[in-house]
Amino acid sequence: MKNVDMTVEKNILTIRVDLAKEFGESKSGKSITIASTEGNVSVPGHEEIRIGLNIYRKK
Repeated sequence: MKNVDMTVEKNILTIRVDLAKEFGESKSGKSITIASTEGNVSVPGHEEIRIGLNIYRKK
């Protein structure tokens, strides 16, 4: 994962992302990646639940 921190407390999933970070252009070149799980990943402590997350801004 890039710039994604997930925690679960009392069945509440919290996702933290530093919006000031960037990881370069997307493959299409149309946007700048800020954070990504880089595919579907399991939620901590709840492996049967999966999440896929991409955060980006237009170029």
